[in-house]
Amino acid sequence: MSQDSQVLAILFADISGSTGMYEHLGDENAHKLVSRCLEVISEAVARHKGTIVKTIGDEVMCTFAAAELAVQAAIGMQKAVDAMLPILPNQSIKPNIRVGLHLGPVIMRSSDIFGDAVNMAARMVELAKPRQIITNQQTIHALPEGIGIDIKCIDRTTIKGKAGEFIIYEIVWEEETLTIMLSGDLIMSSADSRCRLMFRGKELCVDSSNPAVTLGRQAQNDLVVDNAIASRSHARIEYHRGRFILIDQSTNGTYVKNKGMKQAFVHNDEIVLSDQGLISIGRETDENDPDTIRFSCEEPGKG
Repeated sequence: MSQDSQVLAILFADISGSTGMYEHLGDENAHKLVSRCLEVISEAVARHKGTIVKTIGDEVMCTFAAAELAVQAAIGMQKAVDAMLPILPNQSIKPNIRVGLHLGPVIMRSSDIFGDAVNMAARMVELAKPRQIITNQQTIHALPEGIGIDIKCIDRTTIKGKAGEFIIYEIVWEEETLTIMLSGDLIMSSADSRCRLMFRGKELCVDSSNPAVTLGRQAQNDLVVDNAIASRSHARIEYHRGRFILIDQSTNGTYVKNKGMKQAFVHNDEIVLSDQGLISIGRETDENDPDTIRFSCEEPGKG
């Protein structure tokens, strides 16, 4: 390895929905909110002995000497942003960030870094949803034993320009989220499968091109359920090789009624959505309740 090349943990932190902030709050107020969020991220990098390489718009790129420091910094960023106090009058929008990281060799030139590891880290943040920390098997294997961090295997995927499949992990930082490993029987290949979600006149599809949808009270969710019993980040519906999995991460739980089956209560756990049915946030399903989400899972060649 040359003198200007070394192994580092590369971390990207991106502020989710910043375009919507500018539309919602106006340029000046949105700039204040984004700037404060970037300050909070930078403070977390410094606390964990990291180096900020550059800030591009609403995204920070930084490096750490070890995978453990990067993971701890990522958790620190998420918690610090989550704890941010309102800085604007009547502020209704709370920023969220998504984080991706990867450990690998980089080339250092003129205070910047280059290499395949940088591209891999950028791909990790692209895979992350708001409030998520995403990494891969290489980074996980570099963590010391007994580190005490909750880690969840969430998918296997291909990376453009790379051979083979990569195992993708989520670093779990929210206390209300339970670590659940993805079971082998959920890994299927069915690129044309999709799950249609219908809620208050809005329809969303979960499929291979849009592999995750978030539900909750906070405005940045894909489906916003604006009632007092919904958590800010209540649940996710994720696509895994032709199956659709609802993952609850809430305080009050989620009720799911698959067609032909008894209603299930899911709390800090996960359930496979099948055929069609109802999803209710925090209370039993009622098809006449406007806050009930309807779903329909369609297999290739059907629907």
